Amino acid sequence: MSDTTSLIKIISKDFDIEDHLSEERLKQAMIDAFDYLVDNDFPKLIQILYKADVDQYKLKELLENTEGLSSAEVIANTYIERQKAKVETWKKYSL
Repeated sequence: MSDTTSLIKIISKDFDIEDHLSEERLKQAMIDAFDYLVDNDFPKLIQILYKADVDQYKLKELLENTEGLSSAEVIANTYIERQKAKVETWKKYSL
């Protein structure tokens, strides 16, 4: 199973996404989803980030200090980075 496939498998637990997306398309789908959640369902956004174990202090710092990206882009990047770390951990210990 490729890293992108594993990543999609994890993310699909929180989001309704296609099974076969490129990493670029996955990132755009996450940006769109987080943009919607920021504007329309903030409690669900918090729940998803908590469930994914996204570091709230790191995210807050990134949101305050990142220039040129929307909040949704920063959140999506941080969320995807955390999910990728989970995939790497699973690969490391499943050998």
